[in-house]
Amino acid sequence: MDIILKNSSDEPIYQQIVSQVKAQIMNGTLAAGDALPSMRNLAAQLRISVITTKRAYEELERDGYIENYAGKGCFVKTQNTDFLREETVRQTEELLAKACERAKRCGLTVSDLKDMIELMYEEEDDND
Repeated sequence: MDIILKNSSDEPIYQQIVSQVKAQIMNGTLAAGDALPSMRNLAAQLRISVITTKRAYEELERDGYIENYAGKGCFVKTQNTDFLREETVRQTEELLAKACERAKRCGLTVSDLKDMIELMYEEEDDND
């Protein structure tokens, strides 16, 4: 499991872990039944507090992404693909709402925003 923490991010460390684990589950890097590192091992790998990893794992479990079995560890939960897609769509809508809000403050038009999105999609396709 690859987790990259950014100290310069406004996002709290536990949330960075949650976001990256969710992304790895949604893109198939982590599959149903895969074991996650123990809270202590992950904390040691990332050089962070065990309390931080505990908080991240608790949030992942609460959101239905992992299951914790006492004495055995945490495992990726079998997911409903429709649920994962809906979660991704919801997150995209949140990000787009923020982008629209910023664009309005800068005086960008809808057309300007659409052009930016199309350019970003083309760049992403070129990198594949």
